[in-house]
Order: sequence, then C-alpha cells, then structure tokens
Amino acid sequence: MSGSGTDKTKSGVSLAGPVVILVEPQLGENIGMAARAMGNFALSRLRIVNPRDGWPNVSAQRAAAGADHILDHVELFETVEQAVADCTLLFATTARAHDQAKPVVAPEVAAREIAAEITGGGTVGILFGRERYGLQNQEVALANRIVTFPVNPGFASLNLAQAVLLIGYEWFKLATDAALPFAMPERSEPVSQHQMQAFFDNLVRELDKVQNMIGAGGGALGADVRPAVAGIDDAQPRERKIAHRARGHADVLAELRLDEDHNRAFEVMA
Repeated sequence: MSGSGTDKTKSGVSLAGPVVILVEPQLGENIGMAARAMGNFALSRLRIVNPRDGWPNVSAQRAAAGADHILDHVELFETVEQAVADCTLLFATTARAHDQAKPVVAPEVAAREIAAEITGGGTVGILFGRERYGLQNQEVALANRIVTFPVNPGFASLNLAQAVLLIGYEWFKLATDAALPFAMPERSEPVSQHQMQAFFDNLVRELDKVQNMIGAGGGALGADVRPAVAGIDDAQPRERKIAHRARGHADVLAELRLDEDHNRAFEVMA
C-alpha cells in the first residue's frame, strides 16, 4: 500500500546514506512507521537489535505503508556492539544529556558530518533507543556524537518514527540540495511595460466609451483609473497586478451600470 502522496509513475531516489539502528524496539507498528520515514528520505539500510516481538513482524509490514523494500532487507543483531561493529562514525539520538563528554550536535550538523563521512568511504550508523526509555548509558558510550533535537524541554520525548524522520529529513535535504519534488508551472509569460501600457490605454478608451454611452459627466474616466493603477504595490508580481487592476476596473463598470439602471428606473417612475 502506498501513501496518498506517492506517485508510482516517478522513480525513487537512490542515495548512499547512513544505517538506521533500532535498539530493542517494542512495537512492530513503530518499526514499520520508522521504515516508512526512512523511505520518505531515501534511507534504505535498517538494522534491528533484539526486537521484543521477534522478526518478521506483521504489524511492522502493515504500518510501513509500502516501505517493504526496507523491511525485506532488515539486518538483525543480538547486541548493539554487533550492530555497530563496522561503523566508522556513530551517532546516538537522545533527549537526555547522559552526562558523557561527547560532542552534542543538532540534526542539521549531524547531516553534514554524515555526508562527509560517507563521501570519504566510511559507514555511518545512527542509534535510536527503546520507546519507553531510549538508549542506556553504555549504548550512548559507544557513539562518537550525540544527536538531540531542539524541542520543548517540558515535552521532549519523540515517537521513534518521528526521530528517524527528523534525522532523515535533514540528511536528505542536504544530499539533494533541498530540491523540491515539484513546482508551480508558469501560467503566463512575463508582461513587458509596452504591453502593460497598451492594455491600460485600451481599457481607458473602453471606459470612456461607456461613459459617453450612458451620458455620465464628471470628466474622463481615465483621470480616475490611472491614479488608482499607480497606487498598486509595485512589489507584487506583474500577473497579480493585472488581476487586481482588472478587478478594480470591472467594479467601475459595474457601478456605472448600476447608476444607469437607477437613472432609467427614475425616468420611468417620473
């Protein structure tokens, strides 16, 4: 099953990324949602240390929402030491200080270090702790860096999948130069000053014709239109300015028609 935002006509991005290591996860649903978050940001290598409910796990597959390519290649380990043995750079994610003399970095800083290490041929691992109490001190001690998130200190606990997603997002953003998956196509070509002037000249002529047709006095409408046009914020996109101006002129025409209808009604009553 794929998510509502998944376009199956598009090919996925394949990148050499860090290894996500889940330490003794309790619920299969959390493993599946973590895999889904990994898939969102092109992370494909998942290691699990001693999952409580065993492996494979049907609940994980259901929660993965199509990230089967990640779950199908999960690596299982009995201990954290075994799971991180080949890592040349290891991060431990935690919301607690653990009182260890290790550099503490934010996700965006970790992303830069991850990219540099992978570019140099290294293997990067990121440890994520148990749902109930996270990583133990001896597990954090294995890491080179601590990663923590700028969150509300009074409510700092993150869901396992949320933590994976935040790290994955920062890494993927860096790896892809923050390229967005799509952009709004141009609806119209830029309008030149000459075209704009021609548009308003024609508009003023038509407004004057309407004025003459209904016999309204008070001078040419052009004298009223141009100051209003000049007062519109030049910082707006040209197409938006046209829309604002056209709408304003339509209001002028509507007002003139109302005045004409009123005058005709008055003549009939008289």
